[in-house]
Amino acid sequence: MFQPANTVVVLDFETTGLSPNMGDRAIEIGAVKLVDGVKVGSFQQLMNPGFRVSSFISSFTGITNSMLSLAPDAKEVMQEFAEFIGDSPLVAHNASFDKRFLDAEFERIDAHYPGPFACSMLIARRLIPNAPTHKLGDLVRFKQIENDGTFHRALADAEMTAKLWLLMLDELAEQGVSTPSITLMQKISRTNKSAIPALLAKERV
Repeated sequence: MFQPANTVVVLDFETTGLSPNMGDRAIEIGAVKLVDGVKVGSFQQLMNPGFRVSSFISSFTGITNSMLSLAPDAKEVMQEFAEFIGDSPLVAHNASFDKRFLDAEFERIDAHYPGPFACSMLIARRLIPNAPTHKLGDLVRFKQIENDGTFHRALADAEMTAKLWLLMLDELAEQGVSTPSITLMQKISRTNKSAIPALLAKERV
């Protein structure tokens, strides 16, 4: 089934640490829904992980324990988020990180997402190879993507990732790949840099 790459949910988590396997939890989810390349909705919610977060995480994200004490339980938030996703393909910057947390939080509520998951960071490494680094903030600056200067908050990062994603789709269109699928974007992320021109040439046929 053809799934256009411009109809996706772009998401970002803020978390208590790096690994749900080590007991870390999501503390904020932000997401943007794109349909035919147009933003049609967004989702943002803090969630109480059930324990205090470290001072490092609070200073890194600006999310304090007092903010989280007033936030709803993660299960409640993730149930709402599952409905927001529907059957959309998913995109995140450094998707392996966000996928781990999405899988862990969804497992707690026995929820699933049917859509494929693509990584904008891996794709940017292939399509924007001359960027100084492929961290989200550096790509935003390198490509002069409009932003409000907020980083490490879930919705702001999801908004910037969505703009980066659409920019990469526009650049593919300029190269003659006018309607890339989410499957092609995943393929780009897994393809060796030297083989990207041949892959895109095949798509133009």
